[in-house]
Amino acid sequence: MERILDPAIDPAPLAGKRVAIVGYGNQGRAQALNLRDSGIDVVVGLREGSPSFARAVDDGLAAASRRVAVDGADAVFLLLPDEAMSAAYGAIEPYLRRGATLGFAHGLAIRFGLVAPRADLDVIMVAPKGPGTALRSLYLDGKGMLALFAVAQDASGGARDTALAYGRALGCGRAGMVETSFAEECEADLFNEQAVVWGAVPDLLIAGFDTLVEGGVAPEIAYMECVGELKLLAELVEARGIAGMREAISNTAELGAVLGGPKIVDESVRQRMRDILAEVRSGRFAAELEAEKADDYPLLRRARARARSLGVEAARVSIGD
Repeated sequence: MERILDPAIDPAPLAGKRVAIVGYGNQGRAQALNLRDSGIDVVVGLREGSPSFARAVDDGLAAASRRVAVDGADAVFLLLPDEAMSAAYGAIEPYLRRGATLGFAHGLAIRFGLVAPRADLDVIMVAPKGPGTALRSLYLDGKGMLALFAVAQDASGGARDTALAYGRALGCGRAGMVETSFAEECEADLFNEQAVVWGAVPDLLIAGFDTLVEGGVAPEIAYMECVGELKLLAELVEARGIAGMREAISNTAELGAVLGGPKIVDESVRQRMRDILAEVRSGRFAAELEAEKADDYPLLRRARARARSLGVEAARVSIGD
């Protein structure tokens, strides 16, 4: 896929424009600071009484209530938890000027109808592919973070150019902007979170640790073998790709991987992955997220408590990792 870089991106669509960032969490803070340092007029919109108000001011940013920040802004980016989008949009919609740009950093709210934007608005997404802390540190180092961008609604005829200009101001044009759709970004991201990186990988680490401990291996050794080497794997894959990673390890490790991997990730696992993708696309997960929020996150609370009580966590503390 084509990466669009800074030299091919016109910054003019944001020149002299005011951008309101609603939310000041991981992405909100990083994006607001990067925009400001790129010469964009930025205001942070926060709930009344938000503890983030003082932090935004200390960071040298203009901060105001959501209503005041949004009123008259040329572009408004909702950088909030997905499950908070619906209520936030409902609260600010009366103050969005006609023809403004409404932006997101993730496709879920639009893909699954949590937000139904007015027809006069441009609706865009700019999704940096990493945490806000890294987005900010890369920017300060003169580098950038790869980002996806998409247009869901182009009322003005210039929504795509605005998305590119916004990504450029974040520093993402230094690494590249890749065009996608809200649906593709959302579905791929949710699938990855559940079936690969944040869901399956940690559970695989825990299962490996437990298997070794049950087999008589000391917890600290089991931790170093099953969890400690993950960083090495990630670094090798990033630097060399999966094929290059295999070539960089010993013949013993490579043969073990070739023989052992397919025994774990067999056709039944691949089918369950397909099932997860189908559930994501059906909207089932989005509905579960909304229900979890409505009940004050009981499943997440139990899962966090359970994770803290695992033997693998005790082993991590024991070796001072």
